[in-house]
Amino acid sequence: MVQIGMKQMTKQIFFDRKQGTMFMDDPAAIAEYCMSEWPAECSHILRVADQVCGNSFLFDLKQDLERTWEPVEFPEGRIDWGYMPGDDKEFIFQFNRHRFFICLGQAYQMTGDEKYARKFVDLLMDWIGTQTLTPQTEHTTWRILEAGFRGEFWIKAIWYFKDSQALTDQVVDTFYQCLVQHAEYIIRMHSPYRYISNWGVIENHGLFEIGIAMPDEVLRKRYVDTALFHLETEARIQVMGDGVQWEQSPSYHNEVLHCYEDVLVLAQRNNIHVPECIWSAVRKMAYASLAWKKPDHRQFLMGDSDDVDIRDTISAAAWLFQDSVLKSGAAPCLEYDTAWDLGIRAVEEYRDMETAMPKFQSVALEDSGNYYLRDGWGEDGNLLHFHCGTMGAGHGHSDQLHVDLVIGGEDVLTDAGRFTYVPGPDRFAFKDPTAHNTITVDNRFFTVCRDSWECSKLCAPVKRQYRFTEQYELVQGAHLGYMDREDGVAVNRRIIHIKPDIYIIVDEMYTGGCHEYRQFWHFSEKGQVTLRAMEKREPGQAAGDPVETGAGMGAEDGMRAEAGARPSLEAEFGTTRTRILFSFLGSGLEAEKGISRIARDYNRAVDRDCITVKADRKGFASLLTVIQGGPSDGFVPCGVEKVPVKSALKGITYPDSMAEAVRLKGNGRDYVAVICHQEVNSPTDMVEAEGCMGFGTIIVFDRTREKLAGTVLDY
Repeated sequence: MVQIGMKQMTKQIFFDRKQGTMFMDDPAAIAEYCMSEWPAECSHILRVADQVCGNSFLFDLKQDLERTWEPVEFPEGRIDWGYMPGDDKEFIFQFNRHRFFICLGQAYQMTGDEKYARKFVDLLMDWIGTQTLTPQTEHTTWRILEAGFRGEFWIKAIWYFKDSQALTDQVVDTFYQCLVQHAEYIIRMHSPYRYISNWGVIENHGLFEIGIAMPDEVLRKRYVDTALFHLETEARIQVMGDGVQWEQSPSYHNEVLHCYEDVLVLAQRNNIHVPECIWSAVRKMAYASLAWKKPDHRQFLMGDSDDVDIRDTISAAAWLFQDSVLKSGAAPCLEYDTAWDLGIRAVEEYRDMETAMPKFQSVALEDSGNYYLRDGWGEDGNLLHFHCGTMGAGHGHSDQLHVDLVIGGEDVLTDAGRFTYVPGPDRFAFKDPTAHNTITVDNRFFTVCRDSWECSKLCAPVKRQYRFTEQYELVQGAHLGYMDREDGVAVNRRIIHIKPDIYIIVDEMYTGGCHEYRQFWHFSEKGQVTLRAMEKREPGQAAGDPVETGAGMGAEDGMRAEAGARPSLEAEFGTTRTRILFSFLGSGLEAEKGISRIARDYNRAVDRDCITVKADRKGFASLLTVIQGGPSDGFVPCGVEKVPVKSALKGITYPDSMAEAVRLKGNGRDYVAVICHQEVNSPTDMVEAEGCMGFGTIIVFDRTREKLAGTVLDY
């Protein structure tokens, strides 16, 4: 390599901070703070560090994007940096990011044990000495994304060992020269693709950190300026107006957010101007994370995402912006990793910050097509997520009109997660529509995945709309994924939320042909589902005991559900804390209970219950589903009944293809929800259901208070 920068680097020169500061202001104080406030996290880090000292590598940290569950060991002492234990190259990539260097450094600061410093030096020098940058290693140990990660992890790690005797001038010089090689490699490999990918942010974040660490002023300016130029462009392109990183994956959104937060922290400490658009993007991204944070403080399994606590990225933004609302979405004191990055001064400042609960509850992130219907911010709250937006390229899934649901702080309906990036049946099984709580037509897919990252067919989301009121909420969206045939089908999903705990999901299929429709409902693995066919009742007859089913009910079993005003099918989901009732309304419904899989972490999937509801219809079709839930020991659901909709002026009853209504009565509650599938009113007419009259296409009446006008959610 041509010599760039200083010919000889010494420990004294490298760690001389006259030109600026790095992350830690007082590592001993941070170590003491973490051992006091985050003992479990400290134990985890020490365990990882001790395993690494024994040449055993297990990637089970929250920051390990592709986790593993069986350690890989090199008992003879020689590390094979290109080792791949199975058919998943992600192990090579995760291994060569060297996040465990930080674990060694933090263990050193907590214990003072020189074994951690010696191991860091041994591994660092071994990697530099054996891993030459070649056209071949550009696809393995020197993949450009990993070079970006190492820019962060190497820089942070070496500062933990600043005072160790194991870190000699020779080691620092070798480290420095390889850092320069990393930076020049990142600059050389830049392409327009980076602007639209999380790769670009991660790579340029690493370049920025390398630049800040450079004692050489020329290199410092070159790397910092280049990184900021690209990071500004990436912020303008990747971050939508609603703050969502466009790839539609909370995991990658929060990884990008972390990178930008690091840049802002270092820029502040070194008096470097950062373009306002980056500051604005970071704030919007943090508020997007706050919007989708579940009551258990974790993110939804949307797209290629894992189930992780996201309070650390929110707390970092809260401190950066001194934002009391953002702090309400984080822990009362700085989280473990955030404390190490921000330092003891930030720990004290954050603790003294006020906390203010958001003035909003439900949130519409319109640009990305994500809607969050929330009844409050408590850990036992209810939260529904609805998606109708862009797929988000390779990390997005075929999840148009998908619904996640949390009741009483517990997951009820969930996405499948990602599980693997290895091309093949498992990758497709987790990406295809059948893995999501959505609808298919004729057993065809509205989005077709070609491989792990590319699609051969995409669909256009349309008609996104929402309205939030104090008592009721509406969100709806449609897609054109089934319009590519002669008798195409436009699929629309409407969700009515009667606060706090009733949800009416209306699936509308507009077509002139005959089609088979399937609804998929995937439940949390933490509970069990019972599927029931309801007995046919004569007019005026009281409800009898339902008929429980085993695997399900379907035409092949001769167990087709009966038609009637009351639900023809019911499903009950229960945990030790929560009970949820699903009521399926309509004639000719068939259902089957089955098993699907959920992966809350990469490389680990478990079975969970699912239900498929099927209906064969000609022309316009609608499927009505009512969901109610509450605590398992006191929940009393409302009775659910489909009631006719009439013309208030003419007295005629509208067919279901024009209008339907659902009455929910019991436990002191009495609601009527009217859903018009098309415009039914003449200029002087209103719709009527159960004596309630109003004008609009979606109207909810609280019959304990009103029978006229109601609350109009859509005209």
